[in-house]
Amino acid sequence: MKISEPMARALLQRAEEARAAAYCPYSGFAVGAALLCGDGTVYGGCNIECASLSPGNCAERTAFFQAVAQGQRRFVAIAVTGGPAGQAPDSLCAPCGVCRQVMREFCGQDFEIVMTDGKELTVKTLAELLPMAFGPDNLK
Repeated sequence: MKISEPMARALLQRAEEARAAAYCPYSGFAVGAALLCGDGTVYGGCNIECASLSPGNCAERTAFFQAVAQGQRRFVAIAVTGGPAGQAPDSLCAPCGVCRQVMREFCGQDFEIVMTDGKELTVKTLAELLPMAFGPDNLK
């Protein structure tokens, strides 16, 4: 693990705080994310649903888009937590495929994704979650 366990746990706490703001009236599944930038700044994100479904946005992309909009381009790790709204997480909530692809746009394969099932800490690299990734270097 590149980031320390205390930092991973602090990121998960920030992700849980962001999760409290989730707007998920249709799925009832609240997700929060906390993105650690290279300069130490942390951006939170929550999932935001829409009645027509496809215009919604995942917590991970919300955090990335906020950070990028503020000029950030170096990212170290992201913590993701999710589960039924109003309940503590009881299983891992891994990023969806679209979020993994956005991570690949801005991060190397060693970028870390921190998750929890409410009991244990799990850290995976982007390479583990998105093997054989297509990224910016494929278009050069």
